[in-house]
Amino acid sequence: MFEPKITVELVDLEINREIYEREIAHDDVGAHAWFLGVTRRVTGDQVTKALHYEAHREMAIQQMLKIAEEAARKFSLAAVVLVHRLGTVPVGEASVLVGCSSAHRPESFSALPWIMEVLKRDVPVWKQDLDVNGAANWIHPAESNHAAES
Repeated sequence: MFEPKITVELVDLEINREIYEREIAHDDVGAHAWFLGVTRRVTGDQVTKALHYEAHREMAIQQMLKIAEEAARKFSLAAVVLVHRLGTVPVGEASVLVGCSSAHRPESFSALPWIMEVLKRDVPVWKQDLDVNGAANWIHPAESNHAAES
């Protein structure tokens, strides 16, 4: 069993996955898995220019830490990285990064979607869609994801 290494951050600048690679490295793991969530241009009939994120920073960090620790226990992970960007995120840039490592690939593969669903459901980060026509619409988490499985 591993004593998991947990890294959680809220950042205001671009997310660079490469700087977090060392955070999930471990001599006894055979799997590194990553998810990078980026702003897409089109959702249904909506054409997006950027997404804007705001958070209650202290509460968000506490909840992200709780999620990362639970994921490490639930999926036997050696390490978890959970990074969310705040501010305006243009099309093609990342708003969230999740990384994990485990002895074998099934644990890491299973952890990524679970972490993302719980993050979107439980972390006090609010998302606003800024469309190409200048409109700004707040997106409720229930509109953009399904409830996480226990």
